[in-house]
Amino acid sequence: MEFCHIDEDTDGLHFGAFVNEVLICVASVYFTLPKARLRKLATDPRYQNQGIGSTMLKHIIDTLKNAQIEYLWCDARESALNIYQRFDMHKCSERFYKAGVAYYKMEVALSKV
Repeated sequence: MEFCHIDEDTDGLHFGAFVNEVLICVASVYFTLPKARLRKLATDPRYQNQGIGSTMLKHIIDTLKNAQIEYLWCDARESALNIYQRFDMHKCSERFYKAGVAYYKMEVALSKV
């Protein structure tokens, strides 16, 4: 649990999806207006490839648009680029690594989604 904790957690907006009262997908959003940063989007491996992460991301985007946030960005694992690209997010950095895992910074203007 401590590995996932960051100091800004108390200021973030947190989302969860449940099946039979079991948390199966999570995401957190942090704000530096007019932008929002998506962090920690994760789905239990037993529930991956069922559209749950995509549904979560759509809900987050809709929530941010309604709150008049202008941009959403994230550090996306290279292996998960396709989920973000489905929501018109584009790479805005070169590949970089965290703990040996390849990432790209991605963003989208919410007025275009």
